[in-house]
Amino acid sequence: MLQLLTFLVEKFSLIFQLKIFESSCLEREDRERPVQRGPHPPLRRGDLLEVPRSLFTHYGIYLGDNKVAHLIPDILPVLTNNHKLISSVITNNRLILGCIYKCATVRVDTLEDFAYGSSILANRMDKMMKMQPFPSDCVAQRAEKLTGPFPYSLLWNNCEHFVTYCRYGSATSQQTEKFCECLKSIIRDQRSVIISGLLGIISMVCFGMAPATTLPTVLIPFTLWMAG
Repeated sequence: MLQLLTFLVEKFSLIFQLKIFESSCLEREDRERPVQRGPHPPLRRGDLLEVPRSLFTHYGIYLGDNKVAHLIPDILPVLTNNHKLISSVITNNRLILGCIYKCATVRVDTLEDFAYGSSILANRMDKMMKMQPFPSDCVAQRAEKLTGPFPYSLLWNNCEHFVTYCRYGSATSQQTEKFCECLKSIIRDQRSVIISGLLGIISMVCFGMAPATTLPTVLIPFTLWMAG
């Protein structure tokens, strides 16, 4: 049992790339010393911006004049037509519910609202992509044309897909690729079969023998075993 618990901790750490623990360390350092944020780096229209979050990185395209276009989930457009209310800074609750409902918008916010207190990195992805970026003004124009409601998927159509499409012409997401690789490593690990089998047996003991408990108990471990 201890080995199984160690396995679970190990895999969840991989999925979240240890950012939870990194953020807690940063918070501890912040408490020990005063925060000193310098001015934002000089930016040009069409730059690809990224801001680190606790579990992910958020991306946007700089439009100039202190404005950033970025794709972000938001539940509020589903609930109201009040533009003033919708244009306010998106809270975490609005963002999470937007992810669940798959409702998102390419919106234009100030650089400060986009950063939301985080540091800003510019064009770092240029070194990782095989494709050359479009001319700066072309990048910004592509982002401006997409402003408004936008189909959203956390894995297949997120903010990183948006910016890579605008800057390189190909929608890709390294965050999605890393997550899928972590998921594959879990599936390939045969301990996943044991864990899923044990959880299935526990559900059968708690809820009784029924198709809703018996079939998953048999099919899920078998599928993981075959995939591994």
